[in-house]
Amino acid sequence: MNGDMPSFAPMENTLVMILAVTLYALGGTVFSLRLFRTSADKRPNKKTGLILGFSALLLHGWLLYQALHTMQGVNFSFFNAVSFASWVIALLYLLAALSKPVESLGMVLLPIAALTLLLDYFFPGIRLLPPHTDWALRAHVISSILAYSVLAMAAVQAVLLAIQDKHLRKHHPGGFIRALPPLQTMEGLMFEMILIGFILLTLSLASGFVFLDDMFAQHLVHKTLLSIFAWLCFAVLLWGRYRFGWRGRTAIRWTMTGFVVLALAYFGSKAVLELILKR
Repeated sequence: MNGDMPSFAPMENTLVMILAVTLYALGGTVFSLRLFRTSADKRPNKKTGLILGFSALLLHGWLLYQALHTMQGVNFSFFNAVSFASWVIALLYLLAALSKPVESLGMVLLPIAALTLLLDYFFPGIRLLPPHTDWALRAHVISSILAYSVLAMAAVQAVLLAIQDKHLRKHHPGGFIRALPPLQTMEGLMFEMILIGFILLTLSLASGFVFLDDMFAQHLVHKTLLSIFAWLCFAVLLWGRYRFGWRGRTAIRWTMTGFVVLALAYFGSKAVLELILKR
């Protein structure tokens, strides 16, 4: 952390942060209640959850803009990067929820966005990308965050799919399981996310190799190898889906494996370098 950086943001930012976290929490609660309340007349309106979510997103974005943009360049410190990723995930989720039956993801994704906002506020840091950063690096960073965000949504969808599959196999489709879309629809949405995320991950890796001179000197060997392994996981899954019709538990296992490896590649190595090794 930079010694000249204040431990806390100005009071205005503090109030905005509290409001954003509250709105995220309320939005997540609305989507949770829509799933867990079996009676349709007792469920909150979907529009209410979307309004709360988009309101929190705007405030979160305003805080992120101030945290990321500095006179010296873009501040892409660990918690800034995590907060930005969660903001992108929330944005993609809310846009998708306008037309697709993915609102069940909100009970997980919106509270996570609130948590990352709190972490970014209480643990600020400095990790600058210079103002005149090469276009390949910019493309790599953007495509990486987008790939991670879409595949994170796919991973949450996989968790819900696993819960749904387990309940249906035991013939106990009660509670919020009844409020979820049909299993086939849930699975189709997950593979849509995986395909989009895989394309973005491919672009991320391709743009990354453009500016990668010496992965050992740049401390990128673990990130690079783990990213390639994650790419292979999703490539095998998509091929298995196309060639053998993989679905259900097989698809869920491959999705979760690929995402865990990708999360370690993106944020595990970054956490070790910045928070532990202080590089």
